[in-house]
Amino acid sequence: MVSIVFITSGYKHLRDPATRSMDIGMSKSFTISLGAAELAGGLGVISGVLTQVAAVALILVMLGAVQKRMFIWHTGFRGKSGINGRSYDTLLVAVNLVIVTPAGGNLILTHLIK
Repeated sequence: MVSIVFITSGYKHLRDPATRSMDIGMSKSFTISLGAAELAGGLGVISGVLTQVAAVALILVMLGAVQKRMFIWHTGFRGKSGINGRSYDTLLVAVNLVIVTPAGGNLILTHLIK
């Protein structure tokens, strides 16, 4: 599920970087880089290729999102409407930590090839 979240988010960043860059308050080139990182990380986790590396990269992406929400947008944990705070971003960090700590689990590609 975490892969689907990042793959769809990365695809949205890459599909229309000009609009997305205005939405997140970043440059178009940064938005393209962010979209590529999210897409690659999501594909890495779902395919089982470098799962832990991909999950760590996604944690870094989400820590950047949490930082932006806390210090630039000044949103609370839940946000004004209850869904636009940093709770979602923090949850994605935690889920990726679960992926990183047990070495990606038993269904990663390197375990299936052996």
